[in-house]
This record gives sequence, C-alpha cells and structure tokens, in this order.
Amino acid sequence: MKQDRYLSIFLTFLRFGFLAWGGPVAQIAMIRDELVERRGWIAPEKFRRVLAVYQALPGPEAHELCVYFGMIRAGRLGGFLAGLGFMLPGFILMLLLSWAYLIYGATVLLPLFAGVAPAITAMIVRAAHRIGQHVLINKTHWIAAFTAVVLTLLGVHFLLVFIVCATWQALWSAGRKHAAIGTGTALIATAIILGLVFPVSGIISTGGTGNLLIEGLKAGLLSFGGAYTAIPFLQSSMVGHYPTITQQVFLDGIALGSVIPALLIIFATFLGFAADGFTGAMLMTLGIFLPAFSFTLLGHRYLESIIENKALHGALDGISAAVVGLLSITALDIFQKIVTGWPQLALFAASLAVFYLIKNKWSIPLVITLCGVLGLLLG
Repeated sequence: MKQDRYLSIFLTFLRFGFLAWGGPVAQIAMIRDELVERRGWIAPEKFRRVLAVYQALPGPEAHELCVYFGMIRAGRLGGFLAGLGFMLPGFILMLLLSWAYLIYGATVLLPLFAGVAPAITAMIVRAAHRIGQHVLINKTHWIAAFTAVVLTLLGVHFLLVFIVCATWQALWSAGRKHAAIGTGTALIATAIILGLVFPVSGIISTGGTGNLLIEGLKAGLLSFGGAYTAIPFLQSSMVGHYPTITQQVFLDGIALGSVIPALLIIFATFLGFAADGFTGAMLMTLGIFLPAFSFTLLGHRYLESIIENKALHGALDGISAAVVGLLSITALDIFQKIVTGWPQLALFAASLAVFYLIKNKWSIPLVITLCGVLGLLLG
C-alpha cells in the first residue's frame, strides 16, 4: 500500500535524524552506507554525481540528499516525508533547548556557555580553513576571497561583493583576462563608493517578526558550502538588530546546534526562538529549509543541466570564494570579541588543536561539552 511505503520512508529518515551526530560528513556517510551500500537504492557512481550536484547548491546537502532519496522512492510526497523525518528530531530538540535557555540561560547556565564560546570560535576558525582548502584552489580564487575581505571591511553589502567576485571569476575562467581585470576594477570602485555612501555589511533588519522568514531564506539560499557559510549572513543581520540576540546568544545557539543530533543550520531555529518565541522559531526554520526542499521537489530535473553548464562554473566559484572571505571576517570578529583573556585563549587554543588533530564525529560535541563544564567550574 502507498500509505505503508510513505510511513516506511518517514520512519527510515526519522531514524537517520536521531543518529545525525558529527556534522555533514558523518551524516552523508551514514546515508550512503545505508541506502547505497546496504539497500542499493542507487549505484555508487550515481550517488557521487548526485552528491556533487547538491554540494554545488546552497543549503544543507545531507538534508537535500534525504529529500532526493525520498523522491526517487515515492515521488514528491516521499521526498517531503524524508526531509521532514530527517530534520524533525533536531528541530524538536532545539525547540526544547531554546525554551530551557530562555528560562535558565541568563542565570544558571551563563558560566557554562561562557566556557563554550571559545570552543565555538575555534570551530568556526577551523571551518573557515577547511572550506577554504576546498574552494581556494588557484590564485584567482584567492584574489576573489581577498577582494571579498577588503570590500566587507569597507562596509560593502555582501550582494555587491558576490556580484564583483562572480563577474571577475566568470570572465577570467572564460579566458577573457583583460575584460576580467577591467570590469573587475570598475565594479570594485563602484562597490567601494556605494559602501562608503551606504555602509552596510548585511541585510539590515528592523527586528520585526516578519523579517525572520527573510533571514531564514537568506541563509538557506546563500549558504554555499554548508551550514558554516550561513554564519556570517545571520550574524551580520541578527546580532544587534534584535534586542535579545547578542554576540554571546548567537554563539550559544551554535553551541546548542553542535551538541545534538542535527544539521548545524538548526541553530537558526534557536535564533528565531530567541527573537520571537515559537512563532519566530517556526519562521526561521521554514525560511532555512524551504530552499532545501524546493530544489529537489520542484526543480531536480533541471539541476544537473544547470550544474553541467560550464558558463556558470566560474561565477559559482567566485561566489564560493567570496563566502570564504566573509566567513574569515566573521571568524576574526568573533575571536576579537570572545577571546579577551588568558582563560579564553587557552580554551580556544586547546579546542582548535583537537579539531585539527582528531578527525572524529564525536570530537565537536565532546569538546564543546568539556569546555562548558570547565566554564561552569571556573565561573
């Protein structure tokens, strides 16, 4: 019966959601082992191609893979149920933690999260380096990333930064080097002028509930390379623009998202809850995951043809390089605000060393938990 098939798909991916520890690499490996190697839903060669397509798109690729597998087994409803099942455990856990944080975080748990903040800073620094290693593979990518850093420091809106880097990289990759230099120089000058006249580093939010859906959509549509790349967009547009979201609260949300079985992007649910309770959490979550569902449910048959269009490769590479630059600026900004003394520096350095030396899916939640306990004891 169709109902049995739909229920089976939902329960399969719900189980994946409860086991989603260790970030995207571990989550994708779990999906591949179960559905490709053990159940044989698709061939390993096809899985590699499908993964490449989703890695080139914004959003959490592990979740997008779940939607894809559900769709090939039971159509659009199957895809929706698979994606829902995978995200549901993390979403419910984050709602519960957000409520607990709202009740107890400002008093009882403050020392705990004070210890966590340096570890989260180290995690973001490590993520910026890791993503950069995969994206910045030649000198033109480095130029694009450096340009993004400079323009961002000058207050240029990130969408203008994307336009500059995408145009530069697209022209250079097409062999039009003189046009890339000339057009790129003109665009940089224009962006700097606009940045000086209208200095904004992100989409400025008025702090209203209605904007939370936009915040979520922005992060869902611009997070090329995974959840870490959504951090600069959400930080620039939410920290200081919503009365209840400070830098510490922002980092606490990332910490909570790192110690539960969930996609890291689920920390956006926490931000929504902190801004406007359950309604805000629902709006942020809807915005974050709507693109991840829509890419497959509405447009999967067009994805491979788009990704294979070589004319777009350069522009996508330029945007990816710009995102690395933005993430680097965010990491530096957070470091300066969090690491203000020797205790924070020691926790940061120790956490960073572990993240580099130990490649295990449990390293992040264990380090964050340990730093939280140390913060609680020292506080």
